[in-house]
Amino acid sequence: MIFLLLLLLFLTPCVSGTFVVNVTQTSYQAEENQNITLEWTFSPRTDTSLRSISTICFLLTEGRRYVLFHLHRGVESPESQDPQFSGRVQWEKDVLTEGRLILHVSRLRTNDSGCYRCAIFVRPDESNSRKCWLNITAMTMEETLPFPIEVYFSPMEVTILETTCWILFSLLFILSVAAVAAAGYLYKSGRIRWSGDRQPVPTNSPAPEEGRVLQESHPV
Repeated sequence: MIFLLLLLLFLTPCVSGTFVVNVTQTSYQAEENQNITLEWTFSPRTDTSLRSISTICFLLTEGRRYVLFHLHRGVESPESQDPQFSGRVQWEKDVLTEGRLILHVSRLRTNDSGCYRCAIFVRPDESNSRKCWLNITAMTMEETLPFPIEVYFSPMEVTILETTCWILFSLLFILSVAAVAAAGYLYKSGRIRWSGDRQPVPTNSPAPEEGRVLQESHPV
């Protein structure tokens, strides 16, 4: 049966008659991780039942075909679905006999982009197919963030922040002035000296002139 549907997928565009398949949109545009609804319409008979309808939908790319959805005589065949779409496709059963094939595809991926063709077969001998295009764009960096970057503060919070900043600045200024004053006091009192200062002459050593006089008065 799958082989028959595959054959119908490529032969039905040449089928003429009253059975017509259309798409509500020829092209769709969506973003990654969004959901989308694809819809095909066809002309049912008054006696059309769910078991008389079979359909198979493909994503057609340059490399291969991916089965999006397969319905055999009114019963979904998930085993025929490509793993790429597993768990991401839902269909509306109640409106199918009214001539509407509605597929909901969730959590879109960029590799879901391409041409989608659905072949619809209504027993005993009516069939046709139509295609549409779907283009998925990747999400931007801002869209992937779980929350917006902007941060807002209330007027009271702004006042508190400004007051806190002034207090911290004032404390830092006071500590800097106190540190400079303490360093000046210790330097003047001789408790600390800069590395370039000359060392003081010990009080118990004779001055240079005094030492020279002593040497002249006491020759060896």
